Amino acid sequence: MIEKKYTKADLIDSVYRKTRIDRKEVQTIIECFLDTIQSGLLEEATLELRGFGTFEFKIRKGREKARNPKTGATLSVQAHGAVTFRPGRKLKQDLWGLGKEKGSADFKDREVYGQEPQ
Repeated sequence: MIEKKYTKADLIDSVYRKTRIDRKEVQTIIECFLDTIQSGLLEEATLELRGFGTFEFKIRKGREKARNPKTGATLSVQAHGAVTFRPGRKLKQDLWGLGKEKGSADFKDREVYGQEPQ
C-alpha cells in the first residue's frame, strides 16, 4: 500500500498552486467546504459529488458481543452513526489500475495519485 498521506495543508497548497488565489482565501474556502460536508452529514443527509463520490450517513446496529482486538475482551457496542464513502464512476475508473504496476520502480515516487509513470 502507498504510504503517502495527503493532508488538508497539502490540499490547500495544491489549490493555491493551481489557482494562485491568496492562500488564506483558499484555506477559508476549503474549510467552508469541509464544514458544509460535516454539517450535511450531521443532518443525516447524503452528499453526492458527481464524478467524485457519495458520502452517506448510516446507523450501525448495536451488538451484544463484540471483541476488543487489542485486549480480546468481550464488550457490547451501542447503535451509533457512521459515514460511508462510495467512489463515483470516474474516481473508481481512475483508481482501478493503480495497484497493477506496484513492482515498477517509479510506482512509489508519484506525487499525485493517478499520475501515470513516465
